[in-house]
Amino acid sequence: MTGPERVLFVHAHPDDESIATGGTIATLVDRGAAVTVLTCTRGERGEVIPPELAHFEGSPDLVAIREDELRGALRELGVSDSRFLGALDARRPGLPERMYLDSGMRWGADGPEPVSDPHPESLCAADLGEVAADIAAVILDVDPDVVVSYDERGGYGHPDHIRVHQAARRAAEVLRVPFYAVLPAESELEPTTSVDVRPVLERKRRALAAHRTQVVVDRDSFQLSNGEWHPIDTTESFRRLRLQTPDEQPSVVSMVVAGVLALALGAALGVLGTTGHQYVPPIGILLSLTAVAGLIVGLRLIFDGRTVPLAAALGVIGAEAALAMPGMGGSVLIPSNGIGYAWTLGPVLIAVVALGWPRIERRGRRR
Repeated sequence: MTGPERVLFVHAHPDDESIATGGTIATLVDRGAAVTVLTCTRGERGEVIPPELAHFEGSPDLVAIREDELRGALRELGVSDSRFLGALDARRPGLPERMYLDSGMRWGADGPEPVSDPHPESLCAADLGEVAADIAAVILDVDPDVVVSYDERGGYGHPDHIRVHQAARRAAEVLRVPFYAVLPAESELEPTTSVDVRPVLERKRRALAAHRTQVVVDRDSFQLSNGEWHPIDTTESFRRLRLQTPDEQPSVVSMVVAGVLALALGAALGVLGTTGHQYVPPIGILLSLTAVAGLIVGLRLIFDGRTVPLAAALGVIGAEAALAMPGMGGSVLIPSNGIGYAWTLGPVLIAVVALGWPRIERRGRRR
């Protein structure tokens, strides 16, 4: 990294950030990373555990309480950039601010299931494209090096977790940002990376305890609303998921067509440059070489490979070589002077540099 790391965590409800990634967040903050936590709902349908707070369950007051709990947990982890999906700082430009509601969950015979009465403004009822566009707006604003969220199952199968995985992964795919999925402790998959969070375990414990309506913490374990106790993980593991989908891979036919068009365009540019490079020195040669560089470098950036820009370079050089021969009347289009030599060698040098340059992921390209 040439500068501080930037990591975007996308979670479904308050408390998910501390349960699944609290130690990693604190570790990243300690080493100087810029961490953004994007929470997609306020967890309005969460079950309240402490009996003295049970009257808040299902109440509109639970929204403010869970927002306050999230702020307290993130203070413990050291996060200063926290956003709710649909708010002005986490919304596709041009759309009015909105709130995505907790979709809820019930336990069925095969595990977590959607509830029978989802709110029309709930996260799972929202259009997937809209949710992904709002997450993409945050990615463009934060410009993270990686996006972290859930795996295909949403961790344990909560419908909101699955929807967050789908939307966050789609946004990362479109904007070409590496996507890391949280691996559940019971996962048999090999992690791409694992983080030892023992040095920050006390902060993770305090962050969990900050979610007092949802989590009960006792030493090295915590309890959720289902009554089960879980150990506080001392290692958090992640797996990088492949982003590019098969339909994004250019077909052989499209690459052949693009190569033929690039060859023809390069040849046309070679003809124009050969006939005009001597025009009002040095204007002609400068315009000709700039056009060649723009074509080859532009195609290299657009196609993210070397085949199509190579075809354009061959078109330029081939047309130049063909026109360099003396005409029937003995006329010469590329005279033996400094400008002629610049036009002869310039396109070759441009092609060598542009085609030989290693692939670099530029942040500005994602915009």
